[in-house]
Amino acid sequence: MSPNEKTKKYTEISQKYGDPWIWGIYIMLLIISIVESYSASSREIAAQGIYMPIIKQCIFLGCGAVAVFWLQRLDYNKPLFLYLMIPGLAVITVISLIYVMFFGELINGARRAMTIIPGVLTLQPAELAKLSIVTLLSYIFAKSQKNQDISNSGLIWAAVAVAFYGALMIKSGLTNTLLLIAISGSMLLIGGARLKKIGILMVFFGILMGCLYIIKSNNDKKTGAMQEVQMVENAPGVVVEEMSNAAPSENREGTWKNRLKRWWHSDSLVYYPITPQNQQEMFSRMAQAHGGPLGCGIGKSRECSRLPLAFSDYIYSIIVEETGLVGGIFVLLLYLSLLGRAAMIVRRSKRVLPSLLVIGMASFITFQALFHMAINVGVFPVSGQPLPLISKGGTSIIVISVAFGVMLSVSRTIANYGNKKNKVEDTPIIEGLDAENPTEIPPKNVWK
Repeated sequence: MSPNEKTKKYTEISQKYGDPWIWGIYIMLLIISIVESYSASSREIAAQGIYMPIIKQCIFLGCGAVAVFWLQRLDYNKPLFLYLMIPGLAVITVISLIYVMFFGELINGARRAMTIIPGVLTLQPAELAKLSIVTLLSYIFAKSQKNQDISNSGLIWAAVAVAFYGALMIKSGLTNTLLLIAISGSMLLIGGARLKKIGILMVFFGILMGCLYIIKSNNDKKTGAMQEVQMVENAPGVVVEEMSNAAPSENREGTWKNRLKRWWHSDSLVYYPITPQNQQEMFSRMAQAHGGPLGCGIGKSRECSRLPLAFSDYIYSIIVEETGLVGGIFVLLLYLSLLGRAAMIVRRSKRVLPSLLVIGMASFITFQALFHMAINVGVFPVSGQPLPLISKGGTSIIVISVAFGVMLSVSRTIANYGNKKNKVEDTPIIEGLDAENPTEIPPKNVWK
């Protein structure tokens, strides 16, 4: 097949199904998810049976695949689609975040989830917030375009949105707020904001993080003091430390400080005994060291039965153990390739809204993957972040699948520029959302 024929075939596939590169990355992640989530589920197998963990994972992946196929066939220009993805999703996210803040289930000492179907399905609003902030910032930046720059009012609204979401997510950990800041920074670049404005906004976010930490720290101290008083009153004569260890607590200040301390002195972990407090770091490092350059083989992990949350927060360590440094780098390159491909799609977009949607979704997935890997290898302190589409977890899988579906929908629409059979973006979608993409570079044969 000649190069021209390959380019024509590639364009035809893109116009019908969306970008083939994104499809390839998505399918590869599905395969890795099925293999590694089952391999890392030895603790669940002991409690649920040999097939139940993989059945649950496949059900969620199947539901996610249905969402991807459905979304990629939709035209993102439709007002109904935008209303559901922007204000509709924001309302659902805010309500669920507020509910979880006060009534959510305690998971690893923090309120993170709400039960939808007891024993079957739970919802983690923090995952919804990552998706919602992308669509919300896309709308704000598209509406506030002025002379191929983002207006000051647009920056203020964006800062308010991120600050509001960050405040609602404070009880689920500061890592999610850091992720929101990283996503907003990448979208600012694509939106055409000047570096000076981006710098000012990042300084504001830094101050915001400090304020949220101080508020959280003070609340934790008050909560801890009240819990100790109540336990002493309810069980006089019993040692406070014993009672506090017997029940889950929302006081996260001590946990964060200990994690930061262990991270700062992580080079000396080898000299410390394994304890319930440091077993995640210790067993994850042991898993990666056991993997070596080429790994010990699929299904031959030694540490999956000892490493807590090996199937979710520490699945990357199991991947490195079984496939080695080579497999770990391959997974890293998959996520980086997604971000690179999104940048290629942005170059073809005539409008800023689809550009922001694509780069926002890709940044959300890629940054979350990088955060997960950095935590696993010790670059970041311990915190709970799933590896997108690979870690076990229903909410995360569905949300990531929706992000892939939106990217494919936008890429299919952009690929149809100039297609007489399927004219797109010839008329404004919603008033004020038809601003031109300041980063558009329409090269020849960009789809090669």
